[in-house]
Amino acid sequence: MSNITIREVSGKKGRDQFIDVMWKIYNHQEHPQWVPPLRMSVYELIDTEKNPFYKRATIQLYIAEKDGKPVGRIAAIENRAHNEFYNDKTGFFGFFECIDNQEVATLLFQTAEKWVKDRGLASMMGPMNPSTNHECGLLIRGQSQHPTIQTTWNPKYYEALHDAYGLTKAKDLVAYIVVREKGVDLPEKVKKYVQKLRGENSRIKFRDLNVKNFAGEIEACFDIYNAAWEKNWGFFPMTKEEFVFAAKDMKMIMDPRMAFIAEIDGKPAGFMLAVPDYNYIFKHIKNGRLFPTGIFKLLFGKKLLKSVRIITLGVKPEYRGSGIFALFTYEAFERAQKFGYVAGEASWILEDNVAMNKPWQDLGAPLYRRWRIYEKQV
Repeated sequence: MSNITIREVSGKKGRDQFIDVMWKIYNHQEHPQWVPPLRMSVYELIDTEKNPFYKRATIQLYIAEKDGKPVGRIAAIENRAHNEFYNDKTGFFGFFECIDNQEVATLLFQTAEKWVKDRGLASMMGPMNPSTNHECGLLIRGQSQHPTIQTTWNPKYYEALHDAYGLTKAKDLVAYIVVREKGVDLPEKVKKYVQKLRGENSRIKFRDLNVKNFAGEIEACFDIYNAAWEKNWGFFPMTKEEFVFAAKDMKMIMDPRMAFIAEIDGKPAGFMLAVPDYNYIFKHIKNGRLFPTGIFKLLFGKKLLKSVRIITLGVKPEYRGSGIFALFTYEAFERAQKFGYVAGEASWILEDNVAMNKPWQDLGAPLYRRWRIYEKQV
């Protein structure tokens, strides 16, 4: 008889236990690339009282235990906003963590699947933590690479755990890396192309995001975000409240010089958000707690960060086709040079989004990490 049990958890105590599972699965000897998340950030993602995402969604947390010790976790999610937008009946799973044990993984997946099915949903998709507007995807390529801020990392064996349960690929997300080495410049053909575009599109101007008018800038970015991603696979519109909730965390960690807006004839047409890679600091906050000592590592390490992750690049549909994506990537490269950043990652990009993949490919940036979204009929 199996000595593995699945325990449903809720409330603050249950959420704290759910978060703590990660520290039971990973250790820095076996998983040197793992970056401990800030516990407060994970708590915020599953806080059904304060996170406005849960005004249109429901989540249930589960912990797997073997001989009374945590060996895995999973969340089952009903995202009503997604299903209303697509007029379908999809359930989700997320926040998956597990030891290298198929029996444990199967019980976790079965538990999430039953919860989804009991709610009248027809399929299950994930990992979503908790949605496509947050962290998502299982890392299937690039485990040896440093995981950048707000991207998921997991051991290679996680892929086999998903495959063995019968989960299949729905879509892959990819990441490109640009490294600025001494004496290395952009390809000459790229520079000529961008110079040509600048001549043809003098109406396009880039400006820093104005933190002194943060509320006004968020209004403009919110408008661009929902318009730019409307036809992207897996997208569903965020509410204004959800967008502001996410933006307040970004304000704390962003470099305004690397968060910039494109204007055409003075009107906001697109924006890019590149965030310094705080994971280089978080890796040294091993318990995931800012207090009492983690806050000092954060404050003193901030000025030493030399790489960024491009989290968001969106352009309103009516302004596409003007080479604006190429201009954005070139602008990011120039700004990185000017402000001393030596590397940047662009992620998550849908594998079949030609308009977003091509600029990075033209720059000669290698595709070096890949995440997978899985699905299964229930």
